[in-house]
Amino acid sequence: MQEGPIIYRLVLWNIDLTLMDVVRVSREAYAEAFRRITGRPLVALPQQAGRSDSEIFFESLALNDVPRGSQQADQELLAKYTWELAAAFSARGALLTSQGRLLPGAEAAVAATAAMPGVVQSVMTGTIKPNAERKLAAFGLSEFFDLEIGGYGGEAYPKGSQLLNCRARAEEKYHTQIGVAATVYLADSNRDAEAARIAGVPFIGVASGRSTASDLSAAGATVVLPDLSDMADVIAAVDHLTRVAASR
Repeated sequence: MQEGPIIYRLVLWNIDLTLMDVVRVSREAYAEAFRRITGRPLVALPQQAGRSDSEIFFESLALNDVPRGSQQADQELLAKYTWELAAAFSARGALLTSQGRLLPGAEAAVAATAAMPGVVQSVMTGTIKPNAERKLAAFGLSEFFDLEIGGYGGEAYPKGSQLLNCRARAEEKYHTQIGVAATVYLADSNRDAEAARIAGVPFIGVASGRSTASDLSAAGATVVLPDLSDMADVIAAVDHLTRVAASR
C-alpha cells in the first residue's frame, strides 16, 4: 500500500475576518438562537473578535440581563444554544455567499499552503464545528483542510490549549511528530495572538479584521501581513516559520 506524504508541519487558520466576512449572517443566527433559548431579543452583542461562540453566548447573557443558573444549568443552556445556533445558521446557508464574501487572496493562499511539502492544515476558530464546516463549504474551501483535527468554539478549552490539542490530534492521526514551533497559526485578532503566545506557537497576524497591523505586532505576532492578497508573502511567512523549526 502506498503511503501518504510525510507530515511534519501544521498550519492552522482562523476563519472569520481572516478568510471570509460573513458577520451579517452570523449575527442574525446569534440573535435567533439567543431568542429561542432565552425568550428575549438579543439587544446587545459583545465584541466578537477572537472569542468563541460559547464566550459570546455567556457574555450576551450578561449584557442582556438574562439571569444565570448553576454551573450545570449553564452547561445545559449552552448545549441547547449550540444546537439552536447550528440550526439557525444552517437555515441561512444560502445567504453566506450573497451577504458574505471571501477576503482578498484567501482561496489562493489556503490552496498554495495546502500544497506545501509536509503540511497539513486545519482551522482554529471560535465558530462551532457545524457552522465552521458550512462556512468553508459555501466558499469552496473545505478540500484544503483536515477538519477532524481542528479546534472549534464549542470546546471548553481556551484557545491556547486548543492550539496544542490540534497539534496532538494531528500527530495521532498522521503518526508523526510535529513540533510546537513547526505549528503556525494565522488569525486577525489580538486575542488570537495571545493564545498563540500562551501555546508557544508562531503567530502570523493578518490585519484584515478589527486589529490593526500595529496592534497585532504589539500583541506579539511573529509576522504581520496586511491581508492575504500577496500569496507569495503568505507562503514565505509560513514556510520560513515552519521550515526552520522542522529542520532542526
